[in-house]
Amino acid sequence: MVTLLAAPAEPLTNAGDTQLVLAALLGIAAVVLLIAWGKVHPFLSLILGAAMLGVVAAVPVDKIVTSFSGGVGSTVGGVGLLIALGAMIGGLLAESGGADGIVERVVGRVSGTALPWAMAGVAALIGLPLFFEVGVVLLVPIVLLVSLRVNVPLIKIGIPALAGLSVLHGLVPPHPGPLVAIDALGANLGQTLALGLLVAIPTVIIAGPVFGNFIARYVPATAPAELLPTRRDAAADDRSPTRPGDGRADADGDLVTEDDLLNPGTGRPGAAIEEPAGRRSRRSPALWAAVVTVLLPVVLMLLRAIGELTLAEDTPGRKALDIVGTPIIALLAGVIFAMIFLGYRSGFSRTQVSGFLGGSLPPIAGILLIVAAGGGFKQVLVDAGVGDMVANAAEGANLSPLLLGWLVAVGIRVATGSATVATITAAGIVAPLADTLAAPEVALLALAIGCGSLFFSHVNDAGFWLVKEYFGLTVGQTIKSWSVMETIISVVGFLGVLLLDVFI
Repeated sequence: MVTLLAAPAEPLTNAGDTQLVLAALLGIAAVVLLIAWGKVHPFLSLILGAAMLGVVAAVPVDKIVTSFSGGVGSTVGGVGLLIALGAMIGGLLAESGGADGIVERVVGRVSGTALPWAMAGVAALIGLPLFFEVGVVLLVPIVLLVSLRVNVPLIKIGIPALAGLSVLHGLVPPHPGPLVAIDALGANLGQTLALGLLVAIPTVIIAGPVFGNFIARYVPATAPAELLPTRRDAAADDRSPTRPGDGRADADGDLVTEDDLLNPGTGRPGAAIEEPAGRRSRRSPALWAAVVTVLLPVVLMLLRAIGELTLAEDTPGRKALDIVGTPIIALLAGVIFAMIFLGYRSGFSRTQVSGFLGGSLPPIAGILLIVAAGGGFKQVLVDAGVGDMVANAAEGANLSPLLLGWLVAVGIRVATGSATVATITAAGIVAPLADTLAAPEVALLALAIGCGSLFFSHVNDAGFWLVKEYFGLTVGQTIKSWSVMETIISVVGFLGVLLLDVFI
């Protein structure tokens, strides 16, 4: 379980409820306006929003700094390591060709009406360890090429692929959004993972193949010729990438650039990464190795959750599962497995594998900073007493914590365009309510917030423009397809959460 920084025994201010409400509204409004109107980076926006909240709530300045710093440290310690390890797994999958192998094997075995379903399944599998943007970069070239070869409407297979990626990104750890909610609420990661997968399956089906078949009739799209993947001469690059462009890394393509793959000890950008002995014979990694890399951390965490439900606490089996199913251990196992079977066994040198791992970290620096600042903002909310006030108000109004968490996340998502900011803010507001819920209900609360954070992506969301450009759509077409798909995911996912709440 990811730990949560404990709230102080007493609030840091004697402000009344009206002042706390005003402080919370102004703090959140500051974050929203700075991001949406001022175009200030979310990291700085969250810091300034936390300062606004604390000052209006009459919290002493030194206490604001202490509270914010404590929230940052707790969040980075609980979430940052997991995000970094997940990025390393994604980097090895991308650079070794393992992700491409999964996609090409599955897509190559299906055709016709089954193709959208296959794309949704592949995207969901690939989406387990990869961030949404990385998954898009990996999958879109395959989607474009398949659409061209089999003469299937681009949107018909593109929407299922995007749905698979988006659902996993919003609902299933180790993605940042679910991890942030789990951290803030003190939810059990294994239970959240298991319940998230139950919600994800029907959500992907409805928002992916079902909606894709429908909307393809109204949004004609053609694969942009300049983005169609091409293979380079093996002599020029024996990894023969199949992503857009020339296959070398750039801001929109691979995770790793030549400058990332420095030869340790030389420090020269662009220095050769080969071992001194010369070039090695490389081969594409086996399909089973790529699949195991993706599923190993998930299986270990699920085994721990099953052990918590079926085994007594002091039995050797329970203790072993508690250790191997710890999120950090599970993801570390996935990284080590990938290093061996996707890296060394595929003919990459130790220096190259190290370069792949190192190159996967710079792209997540911004995410880590935003998540950390969000943790600080959340902690100021909690320490000022805003969370307790909201909990008391919700209890008096008999408002469902699940509905409250979803609605708050929806509002912040639509206003800022950031799923991470929406998740952090909503989780911080409803965190005190988690203390009154059983463990499975806390996991469902985390999922409800995750669903809300995906609602109606539009022009203030970077993902909106990523999809628009890759699929060659107009703004209107992107809203009809991508934005509506995200809304379907949010609503259907939340309905799934409410349904599970009835039986748990």
